[in-house]
Amino acid sequence: MMRTSSIRSQDDPLSLAIRPPPEETDTDRHIRLQNEAEARRISEQIDEELRFEREKLKKSKSDVKLLLLGQAESGKSTLQKQFQLMYSPASLESERMSWRTVVYFNVVRSIKKILTTLEAFDDIDDGTDSQSTLERQELNDYLPRASSSATPSIHSSQIGVALSPPSPTSPGSPTSPMRGSGAISDLRRRLLPLTNTEPQLADRLSGGVAVSGSGKGEVYVRSGWQARTIQKGQKLLRRHQKSSAPEDELTIERPGTALSVIDADPLVDDVARMLEQSRDDIRTLWENQVVRALITSRKLKLDEWSEFFLNDISRISARNYVPSTDDILHARIQTMGVAEHIFDVDIHGKTVTWHLFDVGGARGQRHSWVPYFDDANAIIFVSPISAFDQYLEEDPRTNRIDDSLQLFTQICSNQLLKKVHLVLFLNKTDILKKKLERGLSVSKYILSYGDRPNEFEAVVQYFRAHFLQVHRRNNENRRVLYTHLTNVVDTKATQSIIGNVRDSIFRGYLQSAALV
Repeated sequence: MMRTSSIRSQDDPLSLAIRPPPEETDTDRHIRLQNEAEARRISEQIDEELRFEREKLKKSKSDVKLLLLGQAESGKSTLQKQFQLMYSPASLESERMSWRTVVYFNVVRSIKKILTTLEAFDDIDDGTDSQSTLERQELNDYLPRASSSATPSIHSSQIGVALSPPSPTSPGSPTSPMRGSGAISDLRRRLLPLTNTEPQLADRLSGGVAVSGSGKGEVYVRSGWQARTIQKGQKLLRRHQKSSAPEDELTIERPGTALSVIDADPLVDDVARMLEQSRDDIRTLWENQVVRALITSRKLKLDEWSEFFLNDISRISARNYVPSTDDILHARIQTMGVAEHIFDVDIHGKTVTWHLFDVGGARGQRHSWVPYFDDANAIIFVSPISAFDQYLEEDPRTNRIDDSLQLFTQICSNQLLKKVHLVLFLNKTDILKKKLERGLSVSKYILSYGDRPNEFEAVVQYFRAHFLQVHRRNNENRRVLYTHLTNVVDTKATQSIIGNVRDSIFRGYLQSAALV
């Protein structure tokens, strides 16, 4: 019995607990203090990480998430550049040279489109002989006749648009006066090396990525394309420099700085040389009377930026060309996917981080918008009201105004966006004015416009009323719609509007954060 009790007492935890501790040696004490210090360090590190995560979570909840939505070529990316110019000018400056590739691509594509259109109508001389003069007169007689013969006949469900553009008389038809060769043929031959660089420039910008559901021949870029374009150019340059002398490097003069040697892309450098050598030929082509007649009669429909760059070809083709801020705002490249841009916006003494999401607007890319809806604070919906005479690249039977209204309806009716601050930009008012001044009739394309005055104010109010009607029909929460008439390539006017939008979004942000 005593033996059993003795064994039990040795294993009893209570007996072990009240046993006097063994004498601690100096080595043991040193180890113990080290372990305790390490435990405190780990505990304090965990506390610091938890505090950081709490602050990060708190800050992320107070960030403003702004979506730029709208169809392709509505002006979203240009508006993003204006935000960048206003709130992060250093970042725009750092990518300035990457826009040189885009400008060259825009110029080369415009030249190629002009020559392709002329070829479709057959070659015609520039008026240096009597036959050319007669052909040009026939062309002037033919173009208005073909233009006036097209009459739209189909109404859309929303605004009453012509669902397909007027079709010109086929270039091969008997009424087409295009025949012969001459100066334009010579220009085409001399400009061929330049126009042949278009696919190479496109590949450099897109990285060879194609987008399903996009318009035919469109080029799309992914987020961060600026850095990738420069990096690829630098790699090719280093390879090129192994067999080239240092004097082959390109000297660029940045605005407000001294001359400096920069890393150049051999492809872009070759295009720059060809542009410089072809400057007079490009100017001759652009000023050709046949080209002007085709543009006036709308048988040649160039992109909106073509005129901007071709009118200034002498500056752009200069060997030391550096894109200006206006060049960057006018340069056109389509966005693929969703690109996030982060700005710290200081307003009324409080700095708020804005996350601006610029999205691809082509039909095949709109599915990528949805994941950004659930935590969005504000939306700027951009609609180009100058596009009443244009049709989707992806669907040539859909008028762009009608598509924009349908897209706006989807945004207004989406349950995830019912409480989101909504701003509407009726964009490209400058282009609308030019079209109306040239006598382009809105009612020819928008059948429901009827006999209303073909004047700027009347047209703007008509389109604005349709967008407001869409909002009223899908506004059970009585959300205010802030509407602005915009020309987002106009920096002064746009940045004033951005200031107003910022203030209205910030007020909504304060209310949602229960700070007022």
